[in-house]
Amino acid sequence: MLTIDQLTNEIDGKAILKGLSLQINAGEIHAIMGPNGAGKSTLAYTLGGRPHYEVTGGTATFDGADLFDMDPHERAAAGLFLGFQYPVEIPGVSNLQFLRESLNSQRRARGEKELNGGEFIKLAKEKAGLLGLDMEMLKRPVNVGFSGGEKKRAEMVQMGILDPKLAILDETDSGLDIDALKIVGAGINAIMRKSDKAVLLITHYQRLLDYVKPDFVHVLAAGRIVKSGGPELALELEREGYAEVLGAEVVTA
Repeated sequence: MLTIDQLTNEIDGKAILKGLSLQINAGEIHAIMGPNGAGKSTLAYTLGGRPHYEVTGGTATFDGADLFDMDPHERAAAGLFLGFQYPVEIPGVSNLQFLRESLNSQRRARGEKELNGGEFIKLAKEKAGLLGLDMEMLKRPVNVGFSGGEKKRAEMVQMGILDPKLAILDETDSGLDIDALKIVGAGINAIMRKSDKAVLLITHYQRLLDYVKPDFVHVLAAGRIVKSGGPELALELEREGYAEVLGAEVVTA
């Protein structure tokens, strides 16, 4: 589904990713962990197409297509979803309006029939129910006045409605209390744990991985993946920190 080969990039002339390679297949959940400044969010933003994240080398293909030849909206229509560490607020635009326009824009790009109002509301209620989010919340402006946990749950509702092939979730556990973490974890599993979908979780901590168990865990340090393994690697990092892997050559556990 996603193949990254020797990816390098820079921001404002500073090199961040330095030869990162990763293969994600359909049906897999991958987690990337690593110290602050390692390049985790940079990877997410580069794949999503955020401006000023300049690719200087390497390739990334998504379902066989060159990801970097696509504009951000084309990547989204092709099935890539990017969940932000800090979801933005959009005053004056209701969640329902935002989500319906987003969904139908993607459906038009794929040559699919747009959903009418009734069809969309039915879908929104279903996905909001998965995340325990009251429909009244979706009538409010996007993320305005929402707590950190409410913003993350609303973002997962967005993911459910857009129904992507690949979700890249950048520190989705940030700002979540235990109850919200369980709800968000269950939502990710319900929406994305399917044979034709894949997830890339970016996180600092093991706690989200208690609820969304990854197939593979990777350690990102100094702009490249220095170690890969199974779910047990996250537990090892939680116990021992990153000191043992920093500066190491690529290892497959």
